Amino acid sequence: MSNLVLDAQALYRELLLGVQTLKSEQTRLVGITSGGAWLAAQLQIDMQLPGKAGTISSAMHRDDFAKRGLSAGGQTALPFDVNGSDIIVLDDVLYTGRTIRAVINELFDYGRPASVKLAVLVDRGGRELPVQADFCAARVTLPANQSLTLARSDAGQFSFNVESLPSA
Repeated sequence: MSNLVLDAQALYRELLLGVQTLKSEQTRLVGITSGGAWLAAQLQIDMQLPGKAGTISSAMHRDDFAKRGLSAGGQTALPFDVNGSDIIVLDDVLYTGRTIRAVINELFDYGRPASVKLAVLVDRGGRELPVQADFCAARVTLPANQSLTLARSDAGQFSFNVESLPSA
């Protein structure tokens, strides 16, 4: 286990401020299943945006699909026209960049947005692809054998779990 302690609720408040600076008239929020989708749904409410936030899955475009298969995390649901929209993609933890690459491919299956920006709660480094967030609430360093995941209580409160991964 790690001694890392992150206040997910405080980081969410930072994310809210950061996403407000990225917003335009045509902004639509899209959260990556599952942690990013939770963030997008809460931001949609807190920013008093009309309609619902979208949810997007990376499953169909992952470069490790043969190994991972379809996850039970959820499917893509975009309740708005992607064409011409300014999309803000939300994720809980940015790591290798492979999920973001897959999500962008999935997004373009639905249309051509005017722009795509990325906002994340935590950037943990370790990039394998040239992906960078337009806004991140915190940057942390974790060893490759640890995972950082966002959790949400029944009351809607966010927290983080840090877990050691089994040795390969």
